[in-house]
Amino acid sequence: MMASTPRTGTCSPSGSEPSSPPPIAGPRLPSFNRRISTEVISINAGDINFELSEAPLHPYEDPKFTTTPSSQTGKAILYAAEKLRSSSIPVAFPTETVYGLGADATRDEPVKNIFAAKGRPTDNPLIVHVASLKQVRELLKPADAPEDASYEIPAIYKPLIDKFWPGPLTILLPLPEKSRLSPFVYATQVTVGVRMPAHPVALALTLMSNVPIAAPSANKSGLPSPTTAKHVAEDLYKRVELILDGGACIVGVESTVVDGLSDPPAILRPGGVSLEQIRACPGWENVIVHKEDSSGASGVAPRAPGMKYKHYSPSCGVRLYLPDTDQPTIQDLKATAFGSAVKVVRMGVLRTRQWRELTETERKDLLDLNVEVIEESLGTTGEEISRKLFGALRKMDDEGVVLVHIEGIAEDMEGLAVMNRLRKAASVVIRQRAY
Repeated sequence: MMASTPRTGTCSPSGSEPSSPPPIAGPRLPSFNRRISTEVISINAGDINFELSEAPLHPYEDPKFTTTPSSQTGKAILYAAEKLRSSSIPVAFPTETVYGLGADATRDEPVKNIFAAKGRPTDNPLIVHVASLKQVRELLKPADAPEDASYEIPAIYKPLIDKFWPGPLTILLPLPEKSRLSPFVYATQVTVGVRMPAHPVALALTLMSNVPIAAPSANKSGLPSPTTAKHVAEDLYKRVELILDGGACIVGVESTVVDGLSDPPAILRPGGVSLEQIRACPGWENVIVHKEDSSGASGVAPRAPGMKYKHYSPSCGVRLYLPDTDQPTIQDLKATAFGSAVKVVRMGVLRTRQWRELTETERKDLLDLNVEVIEESLGTTGEEISRKLFGALRKMDDEGVVLVHIEGIAEDMEGLAVMNRLRKAASVVIRQRAY
């Protein structure tokens, strides 16, 4: 895969490198976490309404939140927005991709507490969530710029914004020399990832708080991302004060991260918008997929989330079978169930497009060998597999599975993002036998 190089002349203004944050002394929880009680509030996204901008402007140039503040949903949004503005403890909320753990991106203490609550490496940058193009332009302005100064989003991104925002797409933007953002958001980078989520709760929360929201996935670092409020509570109970429960996420994997400031433009992290969809946009026909170092051995700080560290992995072992490999046999399942000679061991099987379901006879034969199989289909379409993936991985842990065998899929359309997550989760990757 060809490498991308920095693109010149694509952004206005050009600033020198922003200052890097001082190191955080270990991603540990502050002492106040011992006193935190976690509140979960159910919210009805269908009750949320917006007044959108009129053509020829983009509908989300400067939208207004119009839900009645006295409604249960309105009260919950106002309550969470106030916490974002005034508290140092992050708030968990739904997006269309996964649940996010959000804090005011302009204040150091709340952003540091995102890293503390998750146990996240501090060189792993955060994505900033906005609800309008007006908010994006504010991020491009230096903190000391005149109020009437105008700063434009690099033109390379206009086709993507027009087609995919709001939605599961993050764009890399240049940081001004004196950024409004906390330096803990972007770590050592000179760019920042920005996205406009499609979920009404995320949009309303950003509009009502009137602050850009730094928000990675709302889980303990390294575990499968949360796609329900229950998943968030399992990981972050007594680590956050508030979880907004907006139901299950409809996409199920994180946003696609793209860099249009390099030449050719690059996908830094596959996600909810596919490579094929991006290549259909003017100026993005030759976009490349960045080859990342997932081992962390390079010592280079990641340019975007999900590029360097092991992610998305349940506590149990994961065996990923690449497409066209044979389905594991009863003997294969037995051979990987270490210690099953003296006690029953639970093994997991996650099927997609080709593997067949085990027969009752096969299940009985395995049980006679002290192996109990927990089996589930992730579906056959890319959308269904993406949506179910993280929940199924978490279920394997809940069921006490020691190892899960997963059928991989072709790396096209949604499959690129699915396999990106599975490769990072896998302890072993099984390839097609050579004959």
